[in-house]
Amino acid sequence: MKGNVIDMLSISGHKLHAPKGIGILYVRRGTKFSPFLIGGHQEKERRGGTENTPSIIGLGKACELAARNMEAENTRVKQLRDKLEEKLLELIPNSRVNGSRLYRLPNTTNMSFEFVEGEGILLLMDEYGICASSGSACTSGSLQPSHVLRAMGVPFTMAHGSIRFSLSIYTTEEEINFVIEKMPSIIERLRSMSPYWTSEKACTVQ
Repeated sequence: MKGNVIDMLSISGHKLHAPKGIGILYVRRGTKFSPFLIGGHQEKERRGGTENTPSIIGLGKACELAARNMEAENTRVKQLRDKLEEKLLELIPNSRVNGSRLYRLPNTTNMSFEFVEGEGILLLMDEYGICASSGSACTSGSLQPSHVLRAMGVPFTMAHGSIRFSLSIYTTEEEINFVIEKMPSIIERLRSMSPYWTSEKACTVQ
């Protein structure tokens, strides 16, 4: 990318409610391109394989809806995300929001809760039907804390307990209130089993 000119841009369809497995690759005219999968003349010889027509149509419709709801994404959804963050920070001690509070997407938040494991949080959240993620799909199954969070200066004891909440125009205020209601007890339950948390509390009392 040079200045404001984009040479290549990739988009995952499932990030905007299109079917999983479909995406977009934008290549600026004149940009050198060497295909990874070859064979056939489809996709202007940029990628071999049969085109997934139903998913392509689904992605097109998802893009249409995303453009139509862009204002709601930047207002109502952003307000719901901010409410979620502010209430969890208020109710759960030793918690933090990771990254810039200003320069970011309106629908996503990454929060850390000290002295607990992200996978443990997800397991207890699942009991209430709450969906979130403890990291990227690239690092699923890894026991190591996110190298990105560590590079951002997030303490080791908090990087392990990081959770990403992703909202959308379909998220309701009732759902946000439900998460706010359940999360403090989830974190408290996990911390009650953590020797690090009990040690921290003992040091604080002394």
